[in-house]
This record gives sequence, structure tokens and C-alpha cells, in this order.
Amino acid sequence: MFYHDFQVVLQEVPGEISLCFSISGCPLRCHGCHSPFLWKEGNGHELTPEYFKALLNQYVGFATCVVFMGGEWHHRILTEYLQHAQDQGYKTCLYTGQEKISSHICNHLTFLKTGKWDPSRGGLESKRTNQVFLDLRTNTILNHLFISK
Repeated sequence: MFYHDFQVVLQEVPGEISLCFSISGCPLRCHGCHSPFLWKEGNGHELTPEYFKALLNQYVGFATCVVFMGGEWHHRILTEYLQHAQDQGYKTCLYTGQEKISSHICNHLTFLKTGKWDPSRGGLESKRTNQVFLDLRTNTILNHLFISK
């Protein structure tokens, strides 16, 4: 599994300081995608288990969540990384353009964002979005947390 970018982010999961990995190889190719460079498999750097574990160790006590922007097409390794993050005390999140994700992956997630990007409806900050941000612990939709008042 390859990642194009790693960032510490504050907005992707409200109330969490998140370690965010943008995974390359996205098969969805949504019209209007803001990251078409992520469509090519192998773009970026390999996310090795050693590097992933080292980053999680480096941010322990500071970051609270690990977010994958895509990667569900790497089912086995994504599940392993999510499980490791949980074992280290991190919450976990997946952003996907798909509508549904396998229960095996969901069993290792705290939060899940689903729905393809639709430029006519906007993202999570739009009241008209087709995207859904869920807290899987309570099956609660949290879209309201992204909308400015």
C-alpha cells in the first residue's frame, strides 16, 4: 500500500488530532476529485509496517486518531494497520467514496465517511451533501459538526 501524503490534521475528525494518510490507487475516480494524483496505484511512498508503527509511536500522547483517505481496496493491510492503531489506543477513521464498506473493515473503525464527491452537492460542510460521516460506536451521523453556523 502506497501513500502520497502524511499530515497531522484537525478538521477531518471533529474533536480529534489525527494522523492522516492519503492512500494512492483509488479506483473510484470521482468527477471533480480534488486529488486525482491518488488514482494511480503506487504513487507516492510505500507505507511499510515499520514506518507506520514508528509514526504512531512518535505521536502517542499527542494525536488521538488515525485517518486513512482511501485504502479500502487494500483490505488486508488496511485492516492490519487499523488494528495496530486501535491496539495503541488510537481511534480510527476511513474516508471513502464508496457507499458501503465491508464489516471486517468497519469492525476496526471508530468513524467512517462514505459517499462519492459530487461537486453539485458539496462535501461534509454542505447541508446538501450526499456524504455521511458516522460515529460507528453509536451509529450516529455527525455531519452537523462540519457545517458552519
